[in-house]
Amino acid sequence: MSPERQRQVAAALLILAAVAAILLPFISATLLTLALGGIAFSAGVSQLLRLGQDQSSGKLFRLLSALLYIGGALFILIDPIEGEISLTLFAGVVVLVEGIMELAAGASSKAPIAGLVLLDGLLSAGIGLLLVLEWPSDSVWALGTLFGITLLSSALKLLQKPSGSVV
Repeated sequence: MSPERQRQVAAALLILAAVAAILLPFISATLLTLALGGIAFSAGVSQLLRLGQDQSSGKLFRLLSALLYIGGALFILIDPIEGEISLTLFAGVVVLVEGIMELAAGASSKAPIAGLVLLDGLLSAGIGLLLVLEWPSDSVWALGTLFGITLLSSALKLLQKPSGSVV
């Protein structure tokens, strides 16, 4: 299969996943939350396994890091809905801060795309602010919908030819 065809197949699969995530946001958010919990648990176990190999004075910090990962993972895995609610607030704060940083970058830039950076900052800050202000009521759908939009954006980027024109 040619690289071009592989990109098209990957884009099609991402579009299907994006549509599913957007149409079923609660399910996609819960699955995403569980996956993050599993990853955090694996990271914590990995930190614990490295304790025996570490001869430095950083063993205490590695142990604390492992316990933090495992504790957070158990919180998420035992009650994924509560974890989803917490992740929604975290995502809202991150997007809000990112939007504020983009606004500052756009306002201080003399580049030709400064207007686009300002627009991106306004949109990001607005979405982040809405997530924070509407939290926790938006938690059951926001993560799944945002995840679906991100997947769709990735698919559209895959469909672009390297020269920048769309297939």
